Parts: sequence; C-alpha cells; structure tokens
Amino acid sequence: MSRHPEVKWAERVDKVYLTVLLPDAKNSKVNLEPDGVFTFSATTGPENLLYELKINLHDKVNVEESKINIGVRNIFCVIEKAEKGWWKKLLQADEKTPHYVKVDWDKWVDEDDDNADLDLGGMDFSKFGGMEGMGDDFEDSDGEDQETEKSAQEEEKTKEAVKPSQQDEKTEEAPALSEKAEPASNT
Repeated sequence: MSRHPEVKWAERVDKVYLTVLLPDAKNSKVNLEPDGVFTFSATTGPENLLYELKINLHDKVNVEESKINIGVRNIFCVIEKAEKGWWKKLLQADEKTPHYVKVDWDKWVDEDDDNADLDLGGMDFSKFGGMEGMGDDFEDSDGEDQETEKSAQEEEKTKEAVKPSQQDEKTEEAPALSEKAEPASNT
C-alpha cells in the first residue's frame, strides 16, 4: 500500500504552482498529461516507503511549457495553463480535495494582486517533456547557498553605509545647565 505526500498549491492567471513535500525522495517519477492529469511517485526513508499521487487538475495544461525542479526537500512544479484564467479550485468539479492537498499561502496572491511574479530564487528547472530516467541526476537547487551569500553581502553593505566618517566624529555637545533645580519646600 502506498502513502500520499503532502501537496501545496497556489495559482496565477496563467499557471499553477504545485509543491510535493517529500524529503529525500528517491526514484522520483513525475508525469503531466495535457488533459490535466498529474501523477507522482517516489520512495523515501531507510525502508524505501512508496509515496504516490494522482490528481486531476481543474482544466487542461500546456505540458511543453510546464517546468519541474527536484530538490532534496521537495519537488516544485510550475504548470502552465492551456488557457489563461482563474480556476475555481485545483481539482475537477466533481472531486473533493484530499486532506493532503493544501493551499500554499507563501505563494498565494489574490486575483487583484496578480501583477507580481513569484521569485523562484534562481531554481534550475527542467521541462516535463523527456523526463524518462529522471532518477538522481538532478542537483539540489534549493538556492539556499545563494540566499546565504546574498544576505551576507547585503549585511556588509548596510554596515559600510552606517559607518560614520572620521570627520563626523567631532560633534558639538549640548551646553551644560549652569543652574540646578531647587527642590520645592513644603513650609
């Protein structure tokens, strides 16, 4: 018997973001059909537990333009819609959303805010087409090392901008008060 991985999703007018959360996945197989059938299978853990997933997306998709990134912690898919437009939900009308499929609030935008593109952190994507023999040939491209470098560089720039120049070190002091306040007497 197979298990189901947790899946998070978010949407834009022209694409759907699917993230399959399965750390240390081995022998990952992903398939996307033009009619919107998305299948996934992989094993994980020392016991090589099998995880499988099959979902029927709400509408047709463009397989050639869709992309995938297999990382150490998850499998991230950018699925291009065949026709632009907001879907009422992720799955076809008659299907109930399974408990392991959840909204990805980190990537979610409202229809009114769809102008901004999602920052994918420099992930290296491969096309869905020709994914035979996928296996362990993919590198971990989570972008964590790049993010750490960027943070260190930004912190260094901030420190340099805050350093006062030696000419600015001479500052005028406020004049000292020459009189002390006398306590009020209660007599």
